[in-house]
Amino acid sequence: MSPARKTRAQAPGLVTAKPDPVLPLTALALHAQVRETIRARILDGSYPAHSQVPSESQMMEAFGVSRITIRQALGDLQKEGLIFKIAGKGSFVAKPKAFQNLSKLQGFGEAMGSSGYETFSQVLSVRTQRPSEVVMNRLRLRSGARVVEIQRLRYLNRAPISVDVSYFPEAIGERLAREDLARRDIFSILENDHGLTLTHADLQIEAISADESLARHLRIAESSPLLRIERLTHAGEQPVDFEFLYYPGDAFQYRLRIERT
Repeated sequence: MSPARKTRAQAPGLVTAKPDPVLPLTALALHAQVRETIRARILDGSYPAHSQVPSESQMMEAFGVSRITIRQALGDLQKEGLIFKIAGKGSFVAKPKAFQNLSKLQGFGEAMGSSGYETFSQVLSVRTQRPSEVVMNRLRLRSGARVVEIQRLRYLNRAPISVDVSYFPEAIGERLAREDLARRDIFSILENDHGLTLTHADLQIEAISADESLARHLRIAESSPLLRIERLTHAGEQPVDFEFLYYPGDAFQYRLRIERT
């Protein structure tokens, strides 16, 4: 094996028979192409969380570009939070974080899918029951009404990211229970299949500790810190979806733009 081939073999995932094509356009175009190739490998799970990405020298050889181009690409990915650097050791893939923009009401899959992340859900349980007083008040239900509770384990890039416990008025919940909740967002189903126009949501966020069930589903230690997000979603003025979303403390962020006027 030639020295060049030996070097390329040390960069698994970046190179197969030939390097990924990088067109000789401008310096910006070159580093953007490298960045997007690495980003795709991170998002599709080829480079799992906490794994080390190939070294600058390996990527220079693989892509046929300069060191400064590689550093520009890695710098962009670091700013996006997709990788982190350890001095003297190299660059590593960051654990993916779910995020939501506070200025826009979106479902989990809708928010993450638009950024290229893979998402899906595991339905843990679906049951019709009498609501607690809290659920009854939030959904403005009459005494004696029933709700459908749907529990899902949400995955981001094939890693568990949250446990969602959602409550719906019985008529809405029974229809949702027949849908493909593993692959589709509930918001999308409500709007596109059921004809509801979702308008706004009220949010409340607090820190709690993981109990045994949440810890097991999220693959974290019991009593680890969690964010519990309480969200009440409306169609017009009518509440239609009340839920508790449980995220590990290091796996979620809300994004908000604040204007100075």
